[in-house]
Amino acid sequence: MDEADSIPRIGQVVRILQGREAGQYAVVLKIIDDRYVLLADGEKRKYDQPKRKNLNHVEVMDFVSPEVQNSLLETGRVTNGKLRFALTKFRSEIVTDLKKGDQHDG
Repeated sequence: MDEADSIPRIGQVVRILQGREAGQYAVVLKIIDDRYVLLADGEKRKYDQPKRKNLNHVEVMDFVSPEVQNSLLETGRVTNGKLRFALTKFRSEIVTDLKKGDQHDG
């Protein structure tokens, strides 16, 4: 794994690979150091109770939410609604592309 690719950016979506939240997506709120980040999804993990996660336990997705990124950089905070919006947008744009052949009638 290339070191430059493994460090996510603020507002970037990651997929959790290890732990009880494995398989779920979250947004990077803060980069603590070169090993740990703070994650939240706005639902189970609120902004004010982020999850500290080892970078080896997350997969960095190719999606950065400009709304979350701008809010964090401008005010230092982001609303849980904005986090949920970013993840919904990510799922509709990226995950739908990954599952094109896997169509279900809900």
